[in-house]
Amino acid sequence: MNRLHYVNLAGVLALAALCVFQWQANRRLNLEVNQLEKTRLDQAARLAEQEQIVRGLNSDLAQFKEQFTQAQAELGDMRKKLDAAQLEIRQVTVERNQLKTSVTNWAAAVSVRDERLTEAGSQLRKLGDDLNASIRKFNDLATNYNAVVKELNELRARPAQAQPPPAPGQTP
Repeated sequence: MNRLHYVNLAGVLALAALCVFQWQANRRLNLEVNQLEKTRLDQAARLAEQEQIVRGLNSDLAQFKEQFTQAQAELGDMRKKLDAAQLEIRQVTVERNQLKTSVTNWAAAVSVRDERLTEAGSQLRKLGDDLNASIRKFNDLATNYNAVVKELNELRARPAQAQPPPAPGQTP
């Protein structure tokens, strides 16, 4: 039986060695499982964080798309307004040029009118001077006529007073 003890001892030692190897393998696997679990939790946390970031980015992207669409619409409106403003500017420029031409023509017409008014004024002055001279001549003529008529009346009145009455049969 001695031998059996040694075989049992050898079996127990072999079993103990196998248990140690199994324990080391289990320990290594357990540490590896713990490390992998820790890595999985870290990865899960990272994934959750990245999902949250992605949701935020998707929200930002949706907001950006909305703003971009709105900006495109506003750009279209602004282009229409710009085209309308450019058309209005062209029309105003044409009107301005027409007004400049009109003002130039008006200024020329005013100059011609002023020259004509000046000529008419000088003609009126000349006619007024001629009229005044004619009036003076007429007044002088009327004065002379009145003086002559007065003298004639006086001369006619004198011979009638100075002459004796005509004799009956004489004609005056």
